Amino acid sequence: MKFSKFYAPTTKEAPKDASLPSHIFLLRAGYIEQIGAGLYNFLPLGKRVLDKITAIVKDEMDKAGALQTSLSFVTSANLWQESGRYNVFGKELLRFKDRKENDFVLGPTHEEAMLSIVKNKITSYKQLPLHLYQIGLKFRDEARPRFGLLRCREFVMKDGYSFHADEQDLSREFELMFETYSKIFTRLGLDFRAVEADSGAIGGSGSKEFMVLAQNGEDDILMCENCSYAANIEAAVRAKRICDDERPQANYASKFHTPNIKTIKDLAEFFKINAFYTIKAVVKKAIYEDKEKLVVFFVRGDDELQTTKACNTCKALELVDASEDELLKAGLKPGFIGFIGLKDLDFYVDKELENERQMILGANETDYHLIGIDVVNLNQERFKDLAEVREGDTCVKCGGKLKKNKGIEVGHIFKLGQKYSAAMNANFLDENGKSKPFYMGCYGIGVSRLVAVAVEASFDERGIIWNKNLAPFSLELILSNPKDEQALKFAHELYEELCKIGIEVLFDDRNERFGVKMSEFELLGFPYALLIGKGFENNELEFITRKGLQKELLSFKKDEIQSLASALKAKIL
Repeated sequence: MKFSKFYAPTTKEAPKDASLPSHIFLLRAGYIEQIGAGLYNFLPLGKRVLDKITAIVKDEMDKAGALQTSLSFVTSANLWQESGRYNVFGKELLRFKDRKENDFVLGPTHEEAMLSIVKNKITSYKQLPLHLYQIGLKFRDEARPRFGLLRCREFVMKDGYSFHADEQDLSREFELMFETYSKIFTRLGLDFRAVEADSGAIGGSGSKEFMVLAQNGEDDILMCENCSYAANIEAAVRAKRICDDERPQANYASKFHTPNIKTIKDLAEFFKINAFYTIKAVVKKAIYEDKEKLVVFFVRGDDELQTTKACNTCKALELVDASEDELLKAGLKPGFIGFIGLKDLDFYVDKELENERQMILGANETDYHLIGIDVVNLNQERFKDLAEVREGDTCVKCGGKLKKNKGIEVGHIFKLGQKYSAAMNANFLDENGKSKPFYMGCYGIGVSRLVAVAVEASFDERGIIWNKNLAPFSLELILSNPKDEQALKFAHELYEELCKIGIEVLFDDRNERFGVKMSEFELLGFPYALLIGKGFENNELEFITRKGLQKELLSFKKDEIQSLASALKAKIL
């Protein structure tokens, strides 16, 4: 492609609302343009990168035996109502009516739609397993779209759905997709980790996220320094914590006057103990489809409540902070809340507190705490994993230390089980002739998001640094002086030969200043450039590697263009 015929509108200034490198450089370099909040057009350069990512994803999915489909972007609301998600998904689901007052949604995900394809068509276990996928548009009406392609409203996603006769075969496909996704992200040249994760609004179990490590990552990942364990902070677990400091001792459980001691810090100082031996109450307002209520969560005094774990525990749509007035109205005593004698409210206790001895917690009476409390005789259902795992905690698998890293989610795989098939009455006959709901798996990759993720993983202060597999062009051929007729003729001949042998080359034949051409090469981020400049008269060209801007002089003969092109191909590939 000749730059004079190409469309890549570059700018010198960073957009005012762009803060991340990927957002800044993709806009400045003319890969994308913004047309609204969270809405982007892919321009020719961006589309070339997007197509390369798509091709790699499709290739590996096809090799794994999945079958590609293409479902409507618009989905009937009836399917979402049938599964029970229509009113549960929240405001991210864009609902609308057509001219006939029929209800529709713009699909943020397609579990229901894909299930409807096989319902009443796959009727026997002999027709299973089946894995269908698509690569297409999705829409989620994000409240705060930001960070460019990393959190937008309309995006391209690869979503696949598998159907099985039993859990064992679902587990087999889950492991196959784990391997397939690992191959995809390896081919994309990304430094990634597969981590334990929360299933979120999609539901299911056996959830794993694929995270690309990046300094501007939006998610916190905890990784063991010794073994392969890694988890999103929302799903991370740890070995039970211990404390070597002296435990407080009381002859028997009793109420103790603690005037104005409302915080854990003050409580620990008052009794001159480690906060490890105290119990903290965190009250949240749980929002459900048809109601809201207060729920109390108890964690160790020096721990923090992990909100996603808490939300999953009480099966709420979301948790929000409860005001002091709401606490008082419910009969709670802020700063002095405990689970002993707590009435008319749902409460849960972190599982690490089970069977703990000689603990201190609120007495549900202003200015009083209970001391010498043994956490026993509670219903087993009260104990849940509630505490947020932190850097330095102990790995549950090997006993090593956990380290925090930043990551960006690029893929997610789930075992859905029978959640959707049972709700939508999508059944098959098993080997005994018994009707059963399908066992389902769900597998997603943020294809358009990966364009930005690749930039976040590889850039410098000058611009993007594409890896070979994703770059829109492998080589930029830069002619420093288009008025030099001999050099221009040579450049054209070399360009034609490079195209002939399969090199994706952008020939910068524009009548632009040399400084502009070089700065745009650095911004656009192609892996290599070949400069036809001052050394041309002495049969020398300058070969530039974008990463590190390393330069190398190449000697050539003007009448041996084929040999030069072959040598360049060997260096590039």
